[in-house]
Amino acid sequence: MAELRDVYDFLEEVRQRPGMWVRRSSVQHLDSILTGYWVALEVHEVDEQFDFGNGGRFAEWLWERRGGSSPLGWAAEVERLAEAEHKPAMEMFFALLDEYRSERAVAD
Repeated sequence: MAELRDVYDFLEEVRQRPGMWVRRSSVQHLDSILTGYWVALEVHEVDEQFDFGNGGRFAEWLWERRGGSSPLGWAAEVERLAEAEHKPAMEMFFALLDEYRSERAVAD
């Protein structure tokens, strides 16, 4: 595993081997891992933009894109969308993540 610089590097590792990182390729389990990542940032006072909290930039982008929100959070919404489109949830998450990052790069 290469040295990880931020959450996006970590997510690229997950993309390469989701079964190694995330139980049953569940996006909700990935959300739990990301919550742990955020807690570690806070505990160790690391200054890093973290977009994956339920009120974070990724969730806001997803709600704007989908025209609503879910009280269950972004991960449950991604799994719901994947089921509706008959796609694996992890595949849907990474497709959405790529769109989010692409749009954010243009906006920033």
